[in-house]
Amino acid sequence: MLSTSTMMSLLVFLAAATLAFAVMLVMRAREAVRRRAVRVGIDDEAPGGRRALRHSGMRAAQKLIEYANKHYSSVDTKDIKVLRQRLMRAGIYDPRGPAIFFLARIVAAIGLAFAAFLVLPMLGFAGKTSLWVMVMTAAVAGYLAPSFYLDRMINKRRLEHQAGFPDFMDLLVVCADAGLSMEASLDRVARELGEAFPSLAANIHMANLEIRAGRTMSEALDHLAERLGLEEARSFATLIQQSDELGSSIGDALRVYSDDMRHKRLSRAEEKAYSLPAKLTVPMMVCIFPTLFIVILLPVIVRLATHNW
Repeated sequence: MLSTSTMMSLLVFLAAATLAFAVMLVMRAREAVRRRAVRVGIDDEAPGGRRALRHSGMRAAQKLIEYANKHYSSVDTKDIKVLRQRLMRAGIYDPRGPAIFFLARIVAAIGLAFAAFLVLPMLGFAGKTSLWVMVMTAAVAGYLAPSFYLDRMINKRRLEHQAGFPDFMDLLVVCADAGLSMEASLDRVARELGEAFPSLAANIHMANLEIRAGRTMSEALDHLAERLGLEEARSFATLIQQSDELGSSIGDALRVYSDDMRHKRLSRAEEKAYSLPAKLTVPMMVCIFPTLFIVILLPVIVRLATHNW
């Protein structure tokens, strides 16, 4: 009789040979179909083929997005406006953003529900009421997942904007002291912040493009504040508008506001430092204190168990 190792080697060889033979048959069949398609002028792998599967799928997805975009672009409710604002703060400026967002919700809900319906019976939930509860839970989670991901992107960009805004104000003060106008200062600052804070630099560049397109400085800065989603940016827009209306020195106003921004950044850093001991309390109680108790009490427990005083 053959040994166990010999049988396992034989089975592995047969499985590998079967897989290789199946792959070879599939490749030969695909090559034969492609050759016949070339003869009749329908190459399903040609990039410009009218019946190419990939291009057909892309066209179908594009038509679906266009249909959804047409539906949501005609709706101008409060929820759609809030969604467009959230997409803009997340860095998504595509006008088809709301349609893609709702399609992603539907696909994620159906996909997760279908995956749960297939996987849960393998884990022993077949024929139980909990199966359908978990499938519905998966569908709800898939429906809410794009919104959570969008909130995460918004928070990430808001932290970047908040970290770079004091530097933006300092550079504006330097440009104002050098005698540059506000438009030239914004353009220069956007180029300087491009590497450290790319999102903030892109938004400043868009504000500068709006000014070149004919918008007033106040309108461009208001739109910048809406895109950034920062209270500091709104205060900055109000500051520039009031300085322009009252005829006061913009350089002095920028200098005072820049000092305020630096103090706020220092205050946030101090707040994080002061809150660190409170945040470390739970990890110490969960991870460190049980280990200390075990190290201290284990010799006593061993002596009590062995009656070795």
